[in-house]
Amino acid sequence: MDRRARSPYQSMWYYQSLGWILNLSIWSNNMRLLVIGGTVFLGRHLVSLALAAGHQVTTLNRGTHDHVEQHNVEKLRTDREQIHTGILSGRSFDAVIDTCGYQPETVRRSLNVLAGSVGTYVFISTVSVYGDFSAIGISEESPIKYTQPREQGDYGSLKADCEKVVTELMPECSLIIRPGLIAGPYDPTDRFTYWPARFGRGGKILTPGRPERLIQFIDVRDLAAWVLVLAEAQARGTYIATGPEERLTMGDFLDACEQTVRTEVELVRVEDGVLEKAGVAPWTELPLWIPASNRSFAGIMRLDRSKAAAAGLKCRPITATIADTLAWDQTRDPSIPRVGGLSAEREALLLRKPKLDLTPGRGPLPGAGLR
Repeated sequence: MDRRARSPYQSMWYYQSLGWILNLSIWSNNMRLLVIGGTVFLGRHLVSLALAAGHQVTTLNRGTHDHVEQHNVEKLRTDREQIHTGILSGRSFDAVIDTCGYQPETVRRSLNVLAGSVGTYVFISTVSVYGDFSAIGISEESPIKYTQPREQGDYGSLKADCEKVVTELMPECSLIIRPGLIAGPYDPTDRFTYWPARFGRGGKILTPGRPERLIQFIDVRDLAAWVLVLAEAQARGTYIATGPEERLTMGDFLDACEQTVRTEVELVRVEDGVLEKAGVAPWTELPLWIPASNRSFAGIMRLDRSKAAAAGLKCRPITATIADTLAWDQTRDPSIPRVGGLSAEREALLLRKPKLDLTPGRGPLPGAGLR
């Protein structure tokens, strides 16, 4: 089979890992599962894995995406902003996984409709609920940031508000998952995909300096499999969900990309101060990069994942994530602009700058730059 046409679910690693990623009990305890969302990224993987495990899957979404692999899924079409009791009348679910709750009132409306008919309500939140990442080793017990009165709120604070609604309305059956950066096939953000795809093009690659900096991310398939195991086990509580299992530096990750993709590349390291002076946007324009000068984000990729690990979260080798993400990316229309990462033109322009005149006291000493 041509590699470009291969489904991410057809990788050898995927099939070999199902046995230990999915707890064996999941195969004998079929759930009636409702996935709110279920067609884009994490939700799409949740549905596919749930079907593979023999669960009865229903999705609730607007119906803007339709996938061949979901032909055995019961599809409820509605805008959750307008959800009403009629669409779920007489139904009950062993578990509901809410992958797309962003506004607390919208989540409240869904919970009111589902009241009394849910065994476990899994809310997919985010580590962005912490707001301040200046501390190293943030855990589930660390304080989170809620939207303050008369404030509009941001993505993180609104997710925190949603968590509060879930735990207040379903205190006995709620499970909160706070993922870090999610990577893998179907990622609509390109925040991880940029790197395998960039190595796939070969040539000179602009990379951030300080290769010893630590990074964290989780393969979407590992996250989906673990969430299903927790739902099937009727787990409760709150978990930070990120990986990998061992410490990973940016240098390790770039080496893994080079070894996995196997194209001719030349890595050109650019120090933080140079990137900042050039106006490169951290995280989005250069994924996985946050300058050391931004101390309020010093701990965003140094989160404490020990509670999730103790609850069975396993992570595949990063080379498998890199390879499968690249294989999926190569099936996408190359004419469609990517939403994350440096454009080829922007990268080439930066690589032509041998040095930048840095303001004294910021970034590396004068003379440092590309190397």
